[in-house]
Amino acid sequence: MSEAFAGKVVLITGGARNLGRAMGAAFAAAGASVAINARTQRPELAETIATIESAGGKALACIADVTDRGAVDRMVATIIERFGRLDILVNNAVIHAAKSFLDLSFEEWNKTMTVTLDGAFHVTQAALPAIIRAGGGSIVNMGGLFGHAPIANRAPTAASKAGLAGLTRALAAELAVHNINVNCVAPGPANTVRTTPLQFDVKRIPMGRFAEPNEIVATVLMLCSRDGRFITGQTIHVNGGLFMNN
Repeated sequence: MSEAFAGKVVLITGGARNLGRAMGAAFAAAGASVAINARTQRPELAETIATIESAGGKALACIADVTDRGAVDRMVATIIERFGRLDILVNNAVIHAAKSFLDLSFEEWNKTMTVTLDGAFHVTQAALPAIIRAGGGSIVNMGGLFGHAPIANRAPTAASKAGLAGLTRALAAELAVHNINVNCVAPGPANTVRTTPLQFDVKRIPMGRFAEPNEIVATVLMLCSRDGRFITGQTIHVNGGLFMNN
């Protein structure tokens, strides 16, 4: 087990499965204590915590709706009570709506924006005092290709992910004085379990395949590591060259 993040505490929102689970396992394997957030207590969350602990890592399940500021404040307080500090935040909570714009209800639009963008606002603002007290740290917002190269029927996703990229730059400029670097990681199509269909021609990807979760996770860990601390305000595209074709 690596010790690159020994003594550090990481909060990952929307971390019960897929990229969130992979990030939690990787941070824990590198020595961090990891708080994994989900909106409800699901079998996937219990499985993620068990996977981390069975490998010798430290993990805490954090049930909280990221759109509920009171719940978010309580979550952060629980993390501090359990681990004593907070160093790294990964805003990974997201919800997708796959529907044509004309058929999209405002409720569907608003739900996507609220979870992805407002959720990042609430969790970041709640976590910042602890990160500042720790002497600085890292924030990674999980964006996406569709925020920069949209496809049809994904308007809410495109708007919310583009918003995360803008928020990243604003926070990077504001929080540098606190020794906090802020970046956005924008994955392309990846081999994960999906709740909405994705019809995507793999031939559009120069490297000819979807990403594996660990390939995206490696970029997140680099940005939060000692070697990545001078990188801030950036959107890093991890998509096998797909973005340069758009």
